[in-house]
Amino acid sequence: MFTNRDLDASYDPITCIQVAFNGDQITATSDSVQISGTTITLTEEATYLISGTLDDGMLIIDADENAKLQLVLNGVDIHSQTMAPLYIRTADKVFITLADGTTNTLSNGGTITSPSGHGIVCKDDLVITGGVVSIKSAAHGIDANDSVRMTGNVQLAIQAGKDGIHVDNSEDASLGFLYISQGQLNIEAEGDGVSASASIQIEDGDFEILAGGGNTNGEQENSENWGNFGGRGEELNPIDPHDHSSNRDDAMVRPTANILMTTTEENGSSMKGFKAGSGLLINGGTFNIDSADDALHTNTSMYISAGIFELASGDDALHADESLLILDGSIHVSTCYEGIEGLTVVIEGGSIDLVATDDGINAAGGVDTSGSAGGRDGMFGGNPTSSNGNGSIQISGGTIQIQASGDGIDANGTLVISGGSTTIIGATQGDTSILDYDTSATITGGTFIGTGASGMTQTFSNSTCGVVTVDVGNQSAGTEIGLYDADGNTILTYTPEEDFQMLILSSPQLALQESYTLMVGTTRQTVRTS
Repeated sequence: MFTNRDLDASYDPITCIQVAFNGDQITATSDSVQISGTTITLTEEATYLISGTLDDGMLIIDADENAKLQLVLNGVDIHSQTMAPLYIRTADKVFITLADGTTNTLSNGGTITSPSGHGIVCKDDLVITGGVVSIKSAAHGIDANDSVRMTGNVQLAIQAGKDGIHVDNSEDASLGFLYISQGQLNIEAEGDGVSASASIQIEDGDFEILAGGGNTNGEQENSENWGNFGGRGEELNPIDPHDHSSNRDDAMVRPTANILMTTTEENGSSMKGFKAGSGLLINGGTFNIDSADDALHTNTSMYISAGIFELASGDDALHADESLLILDGSIHVSTCYEGIEGLTVVIEGGSIDLVATDDGINAAGGVDTSGSAGGRDGMFGGNPTSSNGNGSIQISGGTIQIQASGDGIDANGTLVISGGSTTIIGATQGDTSILDYDTSATITGGTFIGTGASGMTQTFSNSTCGVVTVDVGNQSAGTEIGLYDADGNTILTYTPEEDFQMLILSSPQLALQESYTLMVGTTRQTVRTS
C-alpha cells in the first residue's frame, strides 16, 4: 500500500525550496514558484519547506502528471475565505510532511453549513506522514479523487461542514480509497466522518469521530412500544420448539427495518462515522464514534480482525450490505437502532456488548433505508442485495451480550451457533422475540442464555446439545435463574437485568431429551430439554 517513498518523511532544509508566509506577503527561494497576490502555485517536482501565516490566500499545486512533490509544513496557518487553502490540481502524488514540534492549520471561511470551500483538495493521490495539522472547513476537510494514505505519527484534527475526509472517484473503481496505517484523527463533521467511494483499510490508530451531531440526531423508530402482549402464566410451561403455531408472520404483525420513519441519505446528507463504497477492513485501532447514522458502514463487506470500539449510533452500529465478519476485538455499543446488520453475519471471536432499540443482530443486508447509494465491486466483491429470507448468522466464538428492544437475533434466514457465549436480554413486553428466523436455528455448541417477552416465541429448531425453552410468567429484573442436573450440579446460573417471561437456555453440558431442575427465584420446576 505504501511505497518506500511514501514512508520516507525525511527532508534536508538546506536543499528544500523555502516558502514563507507573512500575513498577505509570500516569498520563495525559487523562481519556479509562481506568486500572484496571496495565491502561490507550485509547478515543479521538489521538496518545499513552508512556514508562516497566510491571512486570506491559497496554495495550489499544478505540476506535471508524473511529478511527485513533498510539502513540509513547518508551522503553517493558511486561511481562505472562499476557496480551499490547499488545492492539488495536478500531480502524480503529493506527500504532506508535518515538521516535528509544529502545529499546522488550514481553515476555510463561511458558515459551517456553507459549501464555499474545502480544507485540502487533491485531484490525485495524497499521502500524509507525521506531525500535527488542524483543518477547519465549511465543506469537506480533505477532498481527494484517487486516494488518501496516512502513516507515521499523524495528529489530524478536522472540523468540517460536510465530510471530514472525502475520497471519491466516479470514473475508476480501483481509485477513491483510503488507507491508514497509524495516526490520530479527531473529526467533527456535519456529514460523514470519513467517506470513500471505494475501500477503507485501517491497520491501527486512534479515531474520535462526531458525525452529524451524534446519535441523538438519528431519526430511527424505537420499537419498545410495538404492542403489549402476553401475561403471567399460572405455572412454568415448557415450549415445544417444533410447534410454530404461535410464531408470528413478521409482515403481518409489526413494522420491519424496511419501513423506517426517515432516511437522512434520501434527503441528500449522510452522517456516518466511516462509510465505504466497497470493502471496510479494520485490523486494529481504537475507535470512539458518535454518529447520527451508521457508525461503521459499507456498501459491500466488512471485516474486523482487531480493535477497540466505543460506538453510539442513531441507526446501525455496524452495517454491511453483504457480508460482515468479526474475528476479534472489543465492540461496545451504548446505543443504536440495530446493532449489527449484514446479509451474512459471521462472528468467530471477540467481545461484543450492545444496546439496541430494535434488533441486536439482523441478517437483512441490502441497501438499508439509511444506506449510501450505489456501491460497486471492491475489496470483497459483489453488489448489494436484500435478504428475502436468504440471510444467515453464524456464531462460532466470542462473548456476546445483547440488550434489545426488538428481536435479540433476527436471522431472516438461518441461524447457526457452534461456540462462544451468547446472552440476550430481550424486550420486556410486546411481540418481539429472543430469536427470530425464517428457515432454521441450529445450536451445536457454546453457551446460550436468552430472556425476554413471551408474546411471540421461536426457539432453536435443531440442536446437538440440549435446549430448555420455557415460559416462566412475569418475572422481575434481578430474579436469579439456576439450572441443575439430577445430582444437583450447577449447569448455569444467571441474573437478568430486565423483567422477563421467556427463557431459552443451552449448554454443551445439557443432553438431549433429559430432565433438569430449573430454579427461577424460589420457584422450582422440572424441565426437559429438546
